[in-house]
Amino acid sequence: MNSSIELLPKTCDVLVIGAGPSGSAAAFTLAKAGLDVVMIDQHAFPRDKICGDGLIPDAHKALERLGVLDEVMRQAHSSSFLSCISPRGGRVDVAGTLAVLPRKQLDDIVCKAAVAAGARMFAPVRFTAPIEENGKVVGARLAQSGHECELRATWVILATGAVPQALMAAGMAERHTPSAIAMRCYIKNEAMASRIDKLEVIWHKALAPGYGWIFPCGNGVFNVGVGILAAPDDPAGKRDTSQGKAGTANLRQMFEALGTLSEPARELMAGGTRLSPLKGAPLRCSLQGARLSRPGLLVTGEAAGSTYSFSGEGIGKALETGILAAEAILQGGGEAQVRAHYQSRIEALRPRFALYERANLVNKYPWLADLLIWRARKSARLRQRLSGVLNETSNPGSMFTVKGFVRLFTE
Repeated sequence: MNSSIELLPKTCDVLVIGAGPSGSAAAFTLAKAGLDVVMIDQHAFPRDKICGDGLIPDAHKALERLGVLDEVMRQAHSSSFLSCISPRGGRVDVAGTLAVLPRKQLDDIVCKAAVAAGARMFAPVRFTAPIEENGKVVGARLAQSGHECELRATWVILATGAVPQALMAAGMAERHTPSAIAMRCYIKNEAMASRIDKLEVIWHKALAPGYGWIFPCGNGVFNVGVGILAAPDDPAGKRDTSQGKAGTANLRQMFEALGTLSEPARELMAGGTRLSPLKGAPLRCSLQGARLSRPGLLVTGEAAGSTYSFSGEGIGKALETGILAAEAILQGGGEAQVRAHYQSRIEALRPRFALYERANLVNKYPWLADLLIWRARKSARLRQRLSGVLNETSNPGSMFTVKGFVRLFTE
């Protein structure tokens, strides 16, 4: 990684702005194919990123495509089950291919893979504005510690995450507010390592319209957090995320409530040591809130809203959309063809995002979790369906239709 803006080249084939999962996945794919790729990020790596850190099967598949899955799994805490816990304390373990790795480590692995493939990484460098000629983006203006420069590129990929400033500067923001917010910290409690060895998601009226999680990272460290996944017409960003407030709810109060909802949670939080402050961050969900492309520029990852509503999972889809952006450029053709190809691939993902929006009813109405988990404890077929939702092999929204409710009592 290069730290000086003075070392930036004047031109490249593709400039990738943002070195998180989507940006690094795009840079890796393009550089491996032989293109001249420059990647920048406003933070020097490795850097912390507020996230639940959970890796579900779509992330595993994308990481395998990038050739880094083995390295990720050597550092991650792996699990074969997600424990779903209802407001009344019911619990069902859902089978899946799961892991937890703090984003500080994960993002560094994927970024280094992109550099090893030939991408040139510069950080900390900030994107300030696109360079435009005749209505087309032909590069970007960049800054570092008062110094500015221009870098021209055939394509610019914007992979800057949920914070809207870069989208706004590029003229791509359709909504400045995020659609969800989350807050987490790391807690170390070695005595609980054997008692909480699965990923746990908790629903309760004290957490509505969101949920809580306890994800073991290994070595007695846990990622503990809460999140609110709002509906598209009720963006969470209308609320004050800097203080953890979301409407009448307060994420800090929700976090403290999480530590009272089960005996293991109480022991973990009361007897543990906080390794980091409680921090909040916005999320952009459901492929909404931003334009996907304009001449010379593609938007990918969470900037494009690649995080799932309901679950808040975004790493896998960020990686996938980054790869799709790179593949659109590599498939060739004119500028309009590249944009059309990319947008068609993203549009093909929309139905699944819509299904997760429907499943978001569980966060709003926690009693649905009571019903679902109660039935799942009695039905092996329903547990298989839940596993299919987790592994993206079955429809999460089908459970929240009239037919779906009937099946809850007949399976």
